[in-house]
Amino acid sequence: MSERDLAAERLLPTPPVGREWTPIRHGESGDRVYRRSDGAAYAKIASGKAAALLKGERDRVAWLAPFAAEHAACLVLRAIPGVPASELAAPDLKKARPSIARQLKALHELPAEACPFERRLASMFDRAADVVARDAVNLDFLAPEDLNVRSSELLAALRTELPKRLAEEPGDLVICHGDACLPNFMIDPETHRCTGIIDLGRLGTADRYVDFSLLLGNARESWTAPGDAQAARDCLFDIHGISNPDEGRLAFYLRLDPLTWG
Repeated sequence: MSERDLAAERLLPTPPVGREWTPIRHGESGDRVYRRSDGAAYAKIASGKAAALLKGERDRVAWLAPFAAEHAACLVLRAIPGVPASELAAPDLKKARPSIARQLKALHELPAEACPFERRLASMFDRAADVVARDAVNLDFLAPEDLNVRSSELLAALRTELPKRLAEEPGDLVICHGDACLPNFMIDPETHRCTGIIDLGRLGTADRYVDFSLLLGNARESWTAPGDAQAARDCLFDIHGISNPDEGRLAFYLRLDPLTWG
C-alpha cells in the first residue's frame, strides 16, 4: 500500500470492538470504498482534488458522519438494506421498476427552491466543455455509437441544441439525483421495493429529464425482450404523469452526461 493510501486510511473512524473496515472497490471517481465488517456502514475516502467532490457529497447527505482533513476526506454512511438494482435478474428488475420510479418521483417532488445545490444545464455544459478541452472524457461512459466520434464533435452537436434545452429547463426544474443509474437504487430482493438511493454527489436542481435519461439509458443493458424498452418507458412516465415524453431531451442529456465526468 502506498504512503498516500496509508495516510488516507487514517481518516477512517475507529470501528466498534470486533469490527473492522475492509476495502471492497474503487468508485468510478477513484474514491476508495470500505465496508464495515458488520455490514452496517460504508466509508468512502478521496484525496487530492477528489476530496472536494466527496465533501460536496457529504453536504448532500443528511444522515452521514463526515471526517475530513485538509487534502483528503472520509465519508461514512449507514448501510441501506437491499441490493443495487443493477444486480437483479431481468424478471426481478421488471417487478422493481414501479418502486424505482416512485422513489425518483418522491425526490423530484421535494421543494426545489429549498435546495442549496445546483446542477443547472449552463454549468454542466461548461463542465463538459472543460472535460473535452482537456481530452479527459472517460470512453467507458460513452454510448457504443459515440465511441468512434471525436469528443469535440459530440460537444459541438450538443451545442446546437443548447439554446432550446436552456429554454426548456425552468419548466421542469426539480431536485435531481444527477446519476440516476441502476447501481444507485437499492432494492429489497424479496419485496422488489426500492429502499433508498445512494451516491448523492451530483444531487442538485436540474431538468428532471437528466434523471429520466440516465435511468432509461442505463437500464437498457438489462432489457432482454423486444417490448422491454417500451415497458420501461411506460412505467417511468406513467408514474411521473407524463403522457408524451420528450425524446429529443432524453437523447440530449444522455449524450451530455458522459462528457461531464473527466
